[in-house]
Amino acid sequence: MGRDEMSSSDSETLKRCQTLSPETSYPKINDATQEPVNCTNYTAHVPCFPAPNITCKDSGGNETHFTGNEIGFLKPISCRNVNGYSYKVAVALSLFLGWLGADRFYLGYPALGLLKFCTVGFCGIGSLIDFILISMQIVGPSDGSSYIIDYYGTRLTRLSITNETFRKTQLYP
Repeated sequence: MGRDEMSSSDSETLKRCQTLSPETSYPKINDATQEPVNCTNYTAHVPCFPAPNITCKDSGGNETHFTGNEIGFLKPISCRNVNGYSYKVAVALSLFLGWLGADRFYLGYPALGLLKFCTVGFCGIGSLIDFILISMQIVGPSDGSSYIIDYYGTRLTRLSITNETFRKTQLYP
């Protein structure tokens, strides 16, 4: 195998520097949802244009030599499921009309919205707590979808420790 040849398993893991240009390997963003186009089941497929003079072999032994103008494969990337709930609107409703429960009505929690309305935001304390929870993206839409947030905007990602989490011990000098 030459310097520029790769096996089919290596073709799937081409580095960004091995693609033709960065703008062709980034996903096209839907203006309405701020997520990659054709995002379904938390996955979108982005075309990968391998750099010129990359040769890949498929499982059948067939070699493909890339010139940089053709799609090598579709790379799956993760995306978020959104259903029309804007983060900016939710925060604004919580800040200005949270004492009336408008934020909870907007997010699909009518019982909590009515309770906040009847108690004037739990005397203001519930409104403050809801504002903090919505701002930190802990409380989201009731249907389990994500907020619509600008693609390169500020998103909080929850980190959790599972059995697959790699733990590295700290070595002190």
